Amino acid sequence: MDKTLALIKPDAVERNIIGDIISLIEKNGFVIIDMKFMKMSRSIAEKFYDAHIGKSFYDKLVTYMTSGNIIALVLKKENAVDIFRDLIGSTDPEFAKEGTIRKLYAIDKSFNSIHGSDSDANAEREISIIFDH
Repeated sequence: MDKTLALIKPDAVERNIIGDIISLIEKNGFVIIDMKFMKMSRSIAEKFYDAHIGKSFYDKLVTYMTSGNIIALVLKKENAVDIFRDLIGSTDPEFAKEGTIRKLYAIDKSFNSIHGSDSDANAEREISIIFDH
């Protein structure tokens, strides 16, 4: 079984839709093998998003991800990364498919409620950053 990381972002935690999102994840066959409720520190956020340093949205993203609590989940399922990316939908909820987490719960492209790893290598890296510090 493969693993991926999911982060329920501050906007979703603040709107009290954690259970709705987790329920959808479980209904799609993912098994939660680790979970953590936390507030991401600036140093963790900077390390987590270091691939985006220099991009126009980097500072806003780090500020947003450190603005409130998040729920970090390690999910297990065959082909976890790709299937979870399909479940969360497009970064911009306007273009997300019906029934995806972002179509259902995202406010907009910046406040899109959930993060999912985009490759197996990044899943390993991101899980390590969040759960091994």
